[in-house]
Amino acid sequence: MRLEKASHKAIKYACMNFHYAKAVPVNVFGYSVFNDKNEWCGVALFGTGASPQIGKQYNLSQGQVIEFVRMALNGKQSKTSKVLGKAVKLIKKDLPLVKLIVSYADQERGHNGVIYQATNWYYLGEVKSPPIIEGKHNKTMGGSIGAARKILGREPNVYFPKPKYKYIYPLDKSLVPLCQSLAKPYPKKQQAQEVNVDKRPASSREIGGSSPTLALNGTNQPK
Repeated sequence: MRLEKASHKAIKYACMNFHYAKAVPVNVFGYSVFNDKNEWCGVALFGTGASPQIGKQYNLSQGQVIEFVRMALNGKQSKTSKVLGKAVKLIKKDLPLVKLIVSYADQERGHNGVIYQATNWYYLGEVKSPPIIEGKHNKTMGGSIGAARKILGREPNVYFPKPKYKYIYPLDKSLVPLCQSLAKPYPKKQQAQEVNVDKRPASSREIGGSSPTLALNGTNQPK
């Protein structure tokens, strides 16, 4: 398995075809993944994070902390945890100023962060997810239920997603004691029947199921 810097076209294709969210995150960078047969498997992506205060909790400034935002793969890779491990090593080399990586596992999809547990990330607990208002992210409807009520002139359709599991990984060894002090026991794998995404408004449901795959090699991946 090998990883190399991903093109925008590769990122867009993988996100739209291999990931359930069917969306391309903004301000992302990352790596294309190739298996031992040199088949393109998708991308592993990092971003600057949604909040400029992402590093405040760890006494780090903006630019010293990044977020692992997307693993969009077609299933041809050997182990997803191996992809993450290699991606983290490359980030440490390519972005030497970054000291910490943050990521989240989505309970709405039945995820508990098994790839983070397999690669020795630290688990910090649950983080509240913003409400989905009228099938859209809360910022789209003015940032709050009250603002949406004023815009719509009626009571909005609101869905409160389950909290996400938060994980961190220190690239700087000096942060290990801090990470250890914040760490909690890993959450156990949820049973599929416990994840009830169908209660969401129809317009807000993410497209699931299998994604189309494309047999690409190093010479004809999206560029």
